[in-house]
Amino acid sequence: MEVSNIIAQIDNQIAKLQQARALLAGTQATVSVGVGRGRPKGSKNVKAVVATKKTAARKLSPEGRKRIADAMKKRWAERRKQSAKG
Repeated sequence: MEVSNIIAQIDNQIAKLQQARALLAGTQATVSVGVGRGRPKGSKNVKAVVATKKTAARKLSPEGRKRIADAMKKRWAERRKQSAKG
């Protein structure tokens, strides 16, 4: 085994034990198990945070829904016609 692999396993065990200790002590564990990719949780690095704008859900009008249904029925009819020929 490589030394770096052993150290990583020890770090994982320490994190798990700290989490178990915090759970038993009645406090919420803030220690994450393992090392993840990306920015750590709770980081105050504002530049790295991308502002996500919540967009309104699109709603289809009844006329639009009918137009799409008619177009699909026409497409399916053409497909049926082609498979009947071939």
